[in-house]
Amino acid sequence: MLTFPKNFLWGTATSAFQVEGAVHEDGRGESIWDRFAHTPGKILNGDNADVACDHYHRYADDVRLMKDLGYNAYRFSIAWPRIFPEGRGQVNEKGLDFYSRLVDALLENHIAPNATLYHWDLPIALDWESRDTAEAFAAYADVVTRRLGDRIKTWATFNEPFCSSLVGYGFGGFAPGKTDPYLGLKTAHHQLLAHGLAMPIIHANAQNAEAGIVINLAPAEPLTASQADYEAYRFFDGLFNRWFLEPIFGRRYPADMLESYVKLGRLPSSEPDFIQSGDFQTIAAPLDFIGLNYYERSVLQAIPGKEMQLGEFSPWKASQNPRTDLDWEVYPDGLFTMLLDVYHHYRPSKIYITENGAAYTDASSADGRINDQRRIDYLNGHLRAAHRAIQLGVPLAGYYVWSLMDNFEWTNGYAKTFGLVDINYATQKRTPRASAYWYGEAARRNGLEER
Repeated sequence: MLTFPKNFLWGTATSAFQVEGAVHEDGRGESIWDRFAHTPGKILNGDNADVACDHYHRYADDVRLMKDLGYNAYRFSIAWPRIFPEGRGQVNEKGLDFYSRLVDALLENHIAPNATLYHWDLPIALDWESRDTAEAFAAYADVVTRRLGDRIKTWATFNEPFCSSLVGYGFGGFAPGKTDPYLGLKTAHHQLLAHGLAMPIIHANAQNAEAGIVINLAPAEPLTASQADYEAYRFFDGLFNRWFLEPIFGRRYPADMLESYVKLGRLPSSEPDFIQSGDFQTIAAPLDFIGLNYYERSVLQAIPGKEMQLGEFSPWKASQNPRTDLDWEVYPDGLFTMLLDVYHHYRPSKIYITENGAAYTDASSADGRINDQRRIDYLNGHLRAAHRAIQLGVPLAGYYVWSLMDNFEWTNGYAKTFGLVDINYATQKRTPRASAYWYGEAARRNGLEER
């Protein structure tokens, strides 16, 4: 038996916008993702999240299902527009009441709640281009943690700021859909600043809780030893990984990336005007943990005849390894490498794997169960990689599968299924897949069988 540490958290993860639905109920305001999802051509098949998994109304059944399956932790996000429909100002008590009921249900079923304050659904009245939004986030964090801080013991400020800043404002792929590389970097700074402003507030309001941030990482390497491939690797690693890790751990932005951005015209200087005195001290607020989301590595090769640009990479498709339905390489060793690299470079006191999972189309099964053996193999491989890292001293305290259930998968709509639990959107029937039971057994044993 490969046994995990005592009190290891075996969890699943969702986010508010992807599962809750009820976007017009109980005073919830509009978010940038509501607007983006209703913009023609932005979402596959014209899907939107107005109903999604109807978790807002069905949360009690979903919590009971988690308990029945054997999971002991649940990572969810709080929808800022439910708490402040206008982003700031008047508090919507009905929004707070919903999350209070959800947290109580989790605790009654012995499931540890893990709350993320920002998972991309910014109130439409706000904009991360404005530095004032960081202050608005701090006020939002204050209200939420005053109400729920007595019961939620794990708080994350942000989920994947790379996506909500650089992809949303720099590449245009996510809400609000802007394509200005300078704005991508500016909004990333404002989000990191918001994180830093919120950390002491969380600690003050939830004194027995831990607080941190969730970063998505893609362990990177060059395809060959050529100088060109190394430059492609360096640029990608700096943009995707180091740009967020370095300032969070008190090291400012990477000097090589500032130089590259100035050279490419993405920043006016190595000291852009959106960085003010004291910002880096604020951003580097002490962390109780860091959450890491891992889906695939990136092997980089240069684009012939083209300088590296923001968002223009040529990841090598590793044909010898299987791939998910999103064409992401299945590579558990990347998770192992990521955990060791982060631990040895930054020495966090605690790490959670806050997302790891795979989109697969199901196979039929004669016994009536939904047979998703590929997902079982995926989870098994990645959990074994995590166990190897623990054996080498990495302080990994929990693992959250993305996702508890199928959901609105951003620009892919409902076409890609990550869930341990199948959702029939016409009936809202929940059907656990074979992987849901497999993962529950691992959770109950707190370990994996030896091969």
